[in-house]
Amino acid sequence: MKRRTLLAAGLLPAVAWAQAPGGGTTMRYVVPFPPGGLTDVMARLVGEELGKRLKINVVIENKPGSGGIIGADAVAKAAPDGNTILAITMSHAVNATLFKGRSPYDLLRDLKPVALLAGSPMLVVVPAASPIKDLKGLIAAAKARLLNAGSSGNGTPPHLTLALFNQVTGNAIQHVPYKGGAPSMTDLIGGQLDVIFSNFPESIAHVKAGKLRALAITSSARHPAVPDVPTTAEAGLPELNVENWTAIMAPARTPDAAVALLGREAVAIMQTPAMAERAGAQGFRVDARAAEAFAPFLNTEVERWAKVIAAARITAE
Repeated sequence: MKRRTLLAAGLLPAVAWAQAPGGGTTMRYVVPFPPGGLTDVMARLVGEELGKRLKINVVIENKPGSGGIIGADAVAKAAPDGNTILAITMSHAVNATLFKGRSPYDLLRDLKPVALLAGSPMLVVVPAASPIKDLKGLIAAAKARLLNAGSSGNGTPPHLTLALFNQVTGNAIQHVPYKGGAPSMTDLIGGQLDVIFSNFPESIAHVKAGKLRALAITSSARHPAVPDVPTTAEAGLPELNVENWTAIMAPARTPDAAVALLGREAVAIMQTPAMAERAGAQGFRVDARAAEAFAPFLNTEVERWAKVIAAARITAE
């Protein structure tokens, strides 16, 4: 439907998309991480197509800091007119517990789910020269001696995946946090670390180059980029199913009709073959869900990681 028809049908109350001079307006798509990262890349892909569909300008605004908290807080406090949306990731579901009582906003109270876009699995990787050949070998080695595992920082998906691995296997692999994924990869390749439960895009190039060995992938199906690498379920650990997902939220009081429209458009964008191909090239698996399906998923993720954080006694420091 055209924007005028949508407005007449009452689907865009309090939203200025069809009312701005010249028939257009600007939507802020806030990415709470630096430019160039996975979340930023996905937001730019979706934002470009969203602008075309709504006949508006979608501007990506990077507001990094505090593990995604600064940008999220800015959107939580923005005018709920449908013209500001937020890119979130699994890290925000983790932060809901990790920074509880200290965060300037509440994820589930101050923001409203719009759409889930895609997920990126984790790769369990060891140095190419490691004697550990598979996931069972990693479990056995961790029981035999103290291993260390790097991550891109405290409370990040690699850290939480490690914590979940320790819980389901009864092991105690030592966590070594880094300031980002790249330096942790460098030390793993150099043999200073034993293993990393890595973000797929951060390690796949090193696996293909023969510098790292992938033991398993934490998704429900094998990945076409590494078809010979078994899933964690195939390797005997079905509980270790983790994806670092990305999604869209809006200020909590954004009209439901505006959220519904944005969610439908985002899902439609992700389900096009072209977008699936572009997302796949970045290591993503399309998992598009509008607000009514994304909301329970988000709640489940918050609850899931709250239990992992409590059991592992993880703190923000």
